Amino acid sequence: MTTTTAAPKRLIVAITGATGAAYGLRLLQVLQETPGIETHLVVSDAGILNLQHELGMRLAELEILADVAHHVRDVGAIIASGSFQSDGMVVAPCSMRTLAAVAHGLSDNLITRAADVMIKERRRLILMVREAPLNLAHLRNMTSVTEMGGIIYPPTPVFYHRPQTIADIIDHTIGRIVDLLNIPNSLAPRWNGLAAENRPGPAGH
Repeated sequence: MTTTTAAPKRLIVAITGATGAAYGLRLLQVLQETPGIETHLVVSDAGILNLQHELGMRLAELEILADVAHHVRDVGAIIASGSFQSDGMVVAPCSMRTLAAVAHGLSDNLITRAADVMIKERRRLILMVREAPLNLAHLRNMTSVTEMGGIIYPPTPVFYHRPQTIADIIDHTIGRIVDLLNIPNSLAPRWNGLAAENRPGPAGH
């Protein structure tokens, strides 16, 4: 009797120069701890600077969290082709420059090419865009990516679960990202509705 081993779920994680490198780091940590996941990492030049500035971390320290690490200018890498079977891609965080390149189909580095592959192959693409306030070009680019099937997920904090630390806030956001990748997790409390005593009464009362 022969046994077959299920193929791993392949996910691409990219980190760009927007603030929020901690989101990409935490996502990689969670995926590394999850059985049956194969991760492919790409970091932009500005993303490397952010790793150093925000986390005091070298690229090599991040790359050991991924199964495969690719250079951002290696447009001949396997993830640049639609024939590479992957299950999704997350850009965490996603700069406005990367958003614009994806929105306009400018496959000018491995991150934007891999994102373009996700769109053309109708696979899940999640962009954790970071900027504030947003100008009209930002908003239009988000609309374009959404119309093409991508998911825009700004890493905005929530407070209904009463986070106590920055790690709590990051974990809640990454939990939602992992949800969008259809990966079970318990990173943060789920919303179970307001307690009965805190709910408003019937209309007019």
